Amino acid sequence: MAEEMIVKELDNVVVRFSGDSGDGMQLAGNMFSNISATEGNDISTFPDYPADIRAPQGSLTGVSGFQVHIGSGKVYTPGDKCDVLVAMNPAALKTQYKFCKPQAVIIIDTDSFTKRDLEKAKFQLDNPFSELGIKNEVVEAAITTMCKECLKESGLDNKSILRTKNMFALGLVCWLFQRDIKVGEKLLRDKFAKKPEIAEANVQVLYAGYQFGANTHASVSMSYRVPCKDQKRPGRYMDINGNKATAYGLMAAAEKAGLQLYLGSYPITPATDILHELAKHKSLGVKTVQCEDEIAGCASAVGASFAGALAVTTTSGPGVCLKSEAMNLAVITELPLVIINVQRGGPSTGLPTKSEQTDLLQALYGRNGESPMPVIAATSPTDCFDAAYTACKIALEHMTPVVLLTDAYIANGSAAWRLPDLAEYPDICPPYVTPDMASYWTPFLRNHETGVRYWAVPGTESFMHRIGGLEKSSETGAISTEPENHHLMTQLRAEKVQKIADTLPLLEVEGDKDADLLIVGFGGTYGHLHSAMDTLNKQGRKTALAHFRYINPLPKNTAEVLRKYKKIVVAEQNMGQLAGYLRMKIEGLHLHQFNQVKGQPFVVQELVDAFTKIMDEK
Repeated sequence: MAEEMIVKELDNVVVRFSGDSGDGMQLAGNMFSNISATEGNDISTFPDYPADIRAPQGSLTGVSGFQVHIGSGKVYTPGDKCDVLVAMNPAALKTQYKFCKPQAVIIIDTDSFTKRDLEKAKFQLDNPFSELGIKNEVVEAAITTMCKECLKESGLDNKSILRTKNMFALGLVCWLFQRDIKVGEKLLRDKFAKKPEIAEANVQVLYAGYQFGANTHASVSMSYRVPCKDQKRPGRYMDINGNKATAYGLMAAAEKAGLQLYLGSYPITPATDILHELAKHKSLGVKTVQCEDEIAGCASAVGASFAGALAVTTTSGPGVCLKSEAMNLAVITELPLVIINVQRGGPSTGLPTKSEQTDLLQALYGRNGESPMPVIAATSPTDCFDAAYTACKIALEHMTPVVLLTDAYIANGSAAWRLPDLAEYPDICPPYVTPDMASYWTPFLRNHETGVRYWAVPGTESFMHRIGGLEKSSETGAISTEPENHHLMTQLRAEKVQKIADTLPLLEVEGDKDADLLIVGFGGTYGHLHSAMDTLNKQGRKTALAHFRYINPLPKNTAEVLRKYKKIVVAEQNMGQLAGYLRMKIEGLHLHQFNQVKGQPFVVQELVDAFTKIMDEK
């Protein structure tokens, strides 16, 4: 053991916590993220957990992982590979080693590497490192034994003691990266405030892990420090995931519009946390209803909208299929409604806990009849707040249902978020009827400039009316089957959505404006595509990025931007849905494609290699 530890300064580092789904790896990873964010580092996280409710202990299918990338400057992704891997058992080592860099440090709990544990993970040899060909630096710690010794006087039962193992691993990682352990203590005491004995036990073990590293130097050659070099905008920051940011964005929009927020929903992975978060805020006037099924959740939201609330329904791809009839009811009645689709792997039940972008065409066209809806795609966990706010603003001001696409990667992933000042956000002004309209108003009387019908909330004197799913006369609002009227109403609904483009920001191009290759993407792949662009530009390859947040309608300068570049590659986590949509909207457009449907985020190096190959083609 060295007399003095060498401390190496790094610009960024990636840590991956892994173990059984009951080992608390998500909590350990989240706490390390919060501790790092508190110290001023930028962060990006990626929880990667199994779809099994509870896989057999020690099995390969039951491994839960949490990866966090911390940096001294801006961090766009959770990282391709990790610098440190915490593997709490052989199954974690076997399934997660592929995410290690060649020089990565591996931390293991030697107490969980018995012959029986190795057999559960289907190892053939007694030495798993030899069998996997691992030559990395390995920190071997008897974590289970040390947790038991640390808490032998605590009075806790054995099961409760074993649940603290994740905190020992966290303490050791905090030592390795010179993190402030007192921040971790505060987080634990806040989390277990109602169970002080559990809080005290976890705090003891957290410090024990930290001291184990400090006293033994953990058999590693050096520890590391990731200083904060990036000057962030002054303000209060927190670590937030996309689902929570979405919920906050909805509440902010309701506050700004002066409306009650209503969520009609049905639980579905990975969208349920939005329902859980909003249910905590009854004191803010939020109403949440967990309905008996998906269509009931959406139909109840349509009813709430008719009654004058800011109405939202949340789901994932399979739920959108079931909601589609009620979504169309909002289309034909021209009522504001926000439909949030947290995309996951499909088709059918597919990969419930994994991420894809395969619902784009479903959002655009997955309903019967001509059914135009604005479609927005959030680009990051923190952008989910702004995207949700914008979706509400468009829905309320243009009297239309709006689809907000997020995905499992950004919904569960987190980043450092500056708490916003709501005064800086634009006003939300629904087009309510005014008393002077009473003598000539009909339910589908429209603003001539925007094509938006006026909103008469039930109970408004002199504006009693009914609307429904049957086609209505544009003039009287009565049921109509006249061919010319139906054609007109179809046109009016489509034109209203297209006119929203007048209010949207123009499509921006980042990177080298005179690029040889324009990268195009949408939604949650922004960070990976931006990182790939940065890497290529550092290599002297002139590259730019145009990333779509607004998909229907497209920004008004979309065709102008895309026609400037000789080579364009559309990268998306589907088989080419955005590329096909752009070809349909912009005649004669030649696009290269990069498509992956793996349920995992893009790997930046794979993007760089693919884009380089396209640029080198004659």
